[in-house]
Amino acid sequence: MDRRTFVRSTVTSGFALHAGMSGVAGSVVAGTSAQAGTAGGPPSSPDPSALIMDAMGELRPIYEPALVREMLASGMDAITVTLCDPKPVGAEALELAVDGLLEYDRYLAAHPDLFVKATSVAHVDEARAAGRMAVFYLYQNSEQFGGDLDRVEMFHRLGVRSSQITYNERNRAGVGCRAEGDDGGLTDFGRALVERMNALGMLVDLSHANMPTMADTIAHSAAPVIISHTACDAVYPHLRNTTDANLRALAERGGVAGICQLRPFLTHEKADNLHAYFDHLDHAVQVCGVEHVCVGSDRDHRVIVMTPEYEAELRAEEGSQVTSSELPYFIDELNGPRRMEVVWDGLVGRGYSEDQVERIMGRNLYRLYAEVMG
Repeated sequence: MDRRTFVRSTVTSGFALHAGMSGVAGSVVAGTSAQAGTAGGPPSSPDPSALIMDAMGELRPIYEPALVREMLASGMDAITVTLCDPKPVGAEALELAVDGLLEYDRYLAAHPDLFVKATSVAHVDEARAAGRMAVFYLYQNSEQFGGDLDRVEMFHRLGVRSSQITYNERNRAGVGCRAEGDDGGLTDFGRALVERMNALGMLVDLSHANMPTMADTIAHSAAPVIISHTACDAVYPHLRNTTDANLRALAERGGVAGICQLRPFLTHEKADNLHAYFDHLDHAVQVCGVEHVCVGSDRDHRVIVMTPEYEAELRAEEGSQVTSSELPYFIDELNGPRRMEVVWDGLVGRGYSEDQVERIMGRNLYRLYAEVMG
């Protein structure tokens, strides 16, 4: 019995015990096998032998085992998660970075049957063999390093294998995509930071950077870099999306672009909009080549129901970044723990070969992680 068949049978027999759980009362519910039917019927399963990875997705410590098993049943082998809120600066940023890392360490350790803390692709192989999920750690800012490059080594020793240069605004390393009127790029400190990360085998992530910082970093880094969760500005202009010029430069240096599933980055359409996600994937493949595109969902794996309670949860987490007119953030068919099945089917439906689908779903990211992290 292969691991997905085993996990599916476990979910089918045991999920009913947990079907009533929720992360926030009245706003989210655990994913169930029936959730996949939002695409018009249960999707076909990915090839059980295929490698499936999410370059940046949510795995919250409040997730109960039943929900994680749904993620595993969808084929998920590995996920890279954000350890803490990336918005704070200074001493608070460092404190939250340490607290977040310790919280995730405790969460993974509490569920050894579900997770493997991952610092190399060998841990992906280990997790797959055991029917578990490999979990890589990411910070979505470089504020936790302060001005001290030795902190990069400290966090690397603690298991962090990826960090963004910026998060939306300017920091000492570079400029974020929401720094209005600031067209600066990678700073002198940013160049030193990239060099230290390269030396240690920590992956440089350019999500949330502005285009000059992105271009400067791609050119300066000795190792390939990632934009773990973005979309294509040529398909749908948005501050968080990436230009064709930077996508092309990323690919030419061996990097990978993860296409996210946040609806406001993909389309203005609030219904019948699944096509928009695949439009961005198609465009990224055309610009970068199929070897340099992956999935970076940037999405909660709970099934979200838009209620005042859920909107309040978002505002508590994201503050002024939440605009009611931009909600919902999700595309219906990609709302829940089984979304990788929908992505697999959508790529097949767009005419991609089995080899190409497997590259996008996991092999490209595995290659990048192997080259940078080991």
